[in-house]
Amino acid sequence: MHRRELLKLIAATTGTALIGGNVLVAHSSESGVGGEVLSAKDIELLDAVAETILPRTDTPGASDAKVAEFMKVFVRDCYTSAEQDRFISGPVDIRERCQQQYGRSFQQLEDTERSALIDTLDQEALALLEDVGEGNSQLDAPGDVHYFTMIKQLTLFGFFTSEVGATEVLRYVAVPGRYDGNAPYQEGEPAWATT
Repeated sequence: MHRRELLKLIAATTGTALIGGNVLVAHSSESGVGGEVLSAKDIELLDAVAETILPRTDTPGASDAKVAEFMKVFVRDCYTSAEQDRFISGPVDIRERCQQQYGRSFQQLEDTERSALIDTLDQEALALLEDVGEGNSQLDAPGDVHYFTMIKQLTLFGFFTSEVGATEVLRYVAVPGRYDGNAPYQEGEPAWATT
């Protein structure tokens, strides 16, 4: 799978284009303010959130792919200052919600409580996306999205482009070869990481 195809897949899955993806396509860093934008506490929380989105089952999960560390680098190097601010509001909001609703941190929640909170955030993000599509945006600019959309996108992008995701979940051929547009595929097999 090529970078542009992956960006299209993530956009289809989350309902919006990958935030900061323009930097990936252009192969340049026109954004990023330098320095660390996420604290160790944020990374720990994002690791738990990503693992809730893509948990370890009979295949590796987001934590196995170190998705939170990927997020740290991507947010720092590829997001504009405005995108960074929106993303950083995520861990802050999640911590506040957990304290208000459950009286403890996200990491201390039961799996069912984590899933319920993630479902709520996902519904809010989708509702906001629909509002933007209808012109009823509460956001500052047309390209702005809910922070959870950004977290979900980076979880998927970071996981499926990691060594763990590409080799243990998707099918991967390490040696580049000729293009085969008619590669055999049986229903139920993993998708190809490369073709």
